[in-house]
Amino acid sequence: MNRTKTYVLLAALTALFVGAGYLIGGPSGMAIAFVLAAGMNLFSYWNADKIVLSMYGAQAVDETDRDPLISGFVRDVYALADSAGLPRPRVHISGSEQPNAFATGRDPAHAAVCANLGLLRLLSRAEVRAVMAHELAHVKNRDTLTMTITATIAGAVSSLANMAMFASMFGGRREGDDRGGPIAMLLMAILAPIAAAVVQFAISRSREYEADRVGAELSGDPRSLASALQKIEAYVKGGYENPVVEAHPATAHLFISNPFSGRRMTDGLFSTHPSTENRVEALMQISGRMGAQGGFLARDPLPSAVPATEARRPGPWG
Repeated sequence: MNRTKTYVLLAALTALFVGAGYLIGGPSGMAIAFVLAAGMNLFSYWNADKIVLSMYGAQAVDETDRDPLISGFVRDVYALADSAGLPRPRVHISGSEQPNAFATGRDPAHAAVCANLGLLRLLSRAEVRAVMAHELAHVKNRDTLTMTITATIAGAVSSLANMAMFASMFGGRREGDDRGGPIAMLLMAILAPIAAAVVQFAISRSREYEADRVGAELSGDPRSLASALQKIEAYVKGGYENPVVEAHPATAHLFISNPFSGRRMTDGLFSTHPSTENRVEALMQISGRMGAQGGFLARDPLPSAVPATEARRPGPWG
């Protein structure tokens, strides 16, 4: 059901882009918008991973790294990929101190995962493993391509909206033109980016819940993923900023947790991620089912929140 919903929302986003092209340029504008959408999707298919990794200054690492923190991290990612039956992804580290992670790539054979250095320094090894299992779940579900294309089209809709705003202010309406004139273009310029953002965020939220579920099953430790999500939220709200994502908000949905510092995380229309509270609740239900089936020993429930002072204590690695 989630996958069907994603395809429907992607189709709606593409239709919004093509419709914006029609309002600006009529049938010829619609045709141009359609060609542009196809071109952007093709470009994203082949190059999105390189663009995103470069944007965040991510450096490729492997298990031979001299830093045991990094080499151990890479070995854990490889072990998780092997256990999931996935090709081993390229592993990258970003220098950001904000604990967060993302996955990218057009398919499992060309996937890459990236963890911010802060994730390795501030979370326990079990929590980091659980986070990377979530990211590999995105790879397994082929979400990385979908979410990258979504960001590309949403950004393009915003660009067209800016063009419509300019046209509504300085352009005229030709006789026989049935596109609605300057008022219609002005409304589109205001509403199209909002609609595109709503669709983009809806796709992101639906895929995050599914990746939590698959990642929890892959790691066998939903409690560690729940704990990691709580700690990441506490860190980010406590002031660990990611300057790149603040400057490029269209990439925010790629991360495992909302990377915007100081912003409340909810399940509202304009949130990039589901609320941490709801995600933790779902993970605890998975933990209970695993315990009941004998595959995982369910322990005492997690606290409803992790205090920021407690969350800032780095867990042991090794």
